Amino acid sequence: MTRRSPPLTADIAAAIKRLAKETDLLQHEIAARLNLNQGRVSEVLTGKRFSEVHP
Repeated sequence: MTRRSPPLTADIAAAIKRLAKETDLLQHEIAARLNLNQGRVSEVLTGKRFSEVHP
């Protein structure tokens, strides 16, 4: 069975940015907490996706 992340939304992107800013969690820990692929977390944190969204 293939494991899939939920679609990345502005709300999830904001949660990623908030966790990165307010905690010491690493990208893979944020991904695990939000049931996402670590690559999606990286895309948000580097500004490749949802750069206009604030934490």
